[in-house]
Amino acid sequence: MNQPHRLSRACPATMIPAGTSVQLPAGFEVMVTQALGGSVTVRAADGLYRIAGADAGAIEGYVPAAEAPGAAAGEFSEAAVWEALRAVFDPEIPVNIVDLGLVYDLNLEPAPGGGNAIEIKMTLTAPGCGMGPVIAEDARQKVATLPGVASAKVHIVWDPVWNPHMISEAGRRKLGLE
Repeated sequence: MNQPHRLSRACPATMIPAGTSVQLPAGFEVMVTQALGGSVTVRAADGLYRIAGADAGAIEGYVPAAEAPGAAAGEFSEAAVWEALRAVFDPEIPVNIVDLGLVYDLNLEPAPGGGNAIEIKMTLTAPGCGMGPVIAEDARQKVATLPGVASAKVHIVWDPVWNPHMISEAGRRKLGLE
């Protein structure tokens, strides 16, 4: 990951942590810092950017590592929803949002027209994080693609305030906190 790459074409990206959508030009030099949950975090001379997995092909010479298959196949279950949420990452932290302790509530109910309506309450590590809507939409999309899901909504909440003690044991090990 610690080698420079150039973009072979103009590429949409999101500035981190502002959450602002930008267009990176062809030839722009980047270093891949994280590739988790289907997106790629890159560092450039002027800061960090998140590139969606669909656009990662613009990073010349970058070959994404194979990720474990998601929970999209099979029957609907609460476990499948949690597995989908474990495929969502803050672009600056190599721990999924479940193990970071960001998911506060998961509500599953039968939808009126069939299938399941999913509502998720989650928070962020910092209230001013501009990436919140991006992370929440990533979570919503991953859950919405599960079989048997009629609708998925993600709400960002601030109560209780997140703190590092909410990180799971697995997350703490990943971050070197234990």
